[in-house]
Amino acid sequence: MAKKPLFLFILLVTFLSCKTETPKFDLAIHNISIIDLKTGEIVPKQSVFINSDTIYSIVPTKDLFIAHATKSIDGTNKYLVPGFWDNHVHFRGGDSLIAENEHFLDLYIANGITTVRDAGGDLTTSVQQWQKEIAAGENIGPTIYTSGPKIDGPHARWAGSLEVSNDEEINAALDSLQELNVDFVKLYDSTISGENYLKTIKNAEKRGMITSGHMPFTVTLDETIEAGIDGIEHLYYVLKGCSAKERKITNAVKKGSLSFWSSLSQVIQTYADTTAQAQFKKLIAANVYVVPTLYIGHTLSFLDENDHSTDGYLKYNYIGPGIQKTYAGRINSALNATPEFIHMRKNLDSTFVKLVGKLNTAGVGLLAGSDSGAYNSYIYPGISLHMELKALVDAGLTPLEALRTSSQNGSIFLKKKLPTIKVGAKADLVVLGKNPLENIENTRTINWVIKNGRAFNQKDQALLKSK
Repeated sequence: MAKKPLFLFILLVTFLSCKTETPKFDLAIHNISIIDLKTGEIVPKQSVFINSDTIYSIVPTKDLFIAHATKSIDGTNKYLVPGFWDNHVHFRGGDSLIAENEHFLDLYIANGITTVRDAGGDLTTSVQQWQKEIAAGENIGPTIYTSGPKIDGPHARWAGSLEVSNDEEINAALDSLQELNVDFVKLYDSTISGENYLKTIKNAEKRGMITSGHMPFTVTLDETIEAGIDGIEHLYYVLKGCSAKERKITNAVKKGSLSFWSSLSQVIQTYADTTAQAQFKKLIAANVYVVPTLYIGHTLSFLDENDHSTDGYLKYNYIGPGIQKTYAGRINSALNATPEFIHMRKNLDSTFVKLVGKLNTAGVGLLAGSDSGAYNSYIYPGISLHMELKALVDAGLTPLEALRTSSQNGSIFLKKKLPTIKVGAKADLVVLGKNPLENIENTRTINWVIKNGRAFNQKDQALLKSK
């Protein structure tokens, strides 16, 4: 019996010593509702503890005994989601626009975008430098996955493109991209021949490289899928594949009797649901993702009607003057277009909205991407991703489905670790003031953004935007 008091004494001392060794963390978010993007479940009143850039523990706030953190955030009546991904952006415009492109990094973080997929440009050296600086904590910005230069044909439209016209040049282009250690291969369709386009995809796939891009109208959607494409940027090419007369239209483009733009009216008029459903099944079977970019399509289709001169991003100089000058080309084209072309473009816009709803219903993988960057008029880095999410919901997706097209599908497409809010996961997080599952526009109610071990609040975001 004498041993019992001694045992209790040792137990008490041990308990008291544990109490004095209070766990310490870099950041704690208390009383927050966590949204699981896989299930749609919301787990309320949780405390999330973060060390460096990693989630260390998650416990119900009510069960929390004591834990100290260097910084604490009150998550009462707020929601926690993985950081957003913009799966189609551009850093480009030449050396004179490097600084203005770098400012995009701040705009992405201010809008809760913790990862972007750079779909080709002419600033690869700068982009790769930013990647290193961001990873080292020497710069503020999202994780950047990049394709490096685009692959296209001779005399390509975009500066910095790798131009290919034969097998040797295709191999050399892919060699150089592998040397750059790019995350995927981006193909463009301004001058590349159909034959070299398909050869490039096949060669890249053999090397184990992820491929995405536009599709020249000199090839069919079937041929592109069979070559092994992983992602199709924009909806023009999928829509063409839904035409009952796709082969006839393709041959006309090959002969030169139709161009990309002049063929689109026929593509719209010959859409056939039975053909479309068959193509959707092929896309699913081949695990091909589609990037709708609805918001830019709508914006450019209505440049003749909508005045953007008072847009906040211009009014408050969030977009540099050099970038703004690059907007002129598309604006002038829209204002000088024929009435017939304007009508076709707007008809195409509404057709795309319907197509996205059908793609989603069928189960085709979708990626949310804004196409923001120089030359893409009024598609502002950051906010345009939120507008794209809204456009996807307007097209028929639920808010949960739209959210999945951002971080979840983006990571799956690039074969990266799935962003989750679990112990051991990377702490790329956004604290929202309202529930985005109730209204997708609530993705804009950003209170805090957590990236690379740092937490930015609304005041910090204003500072970021005004740099």
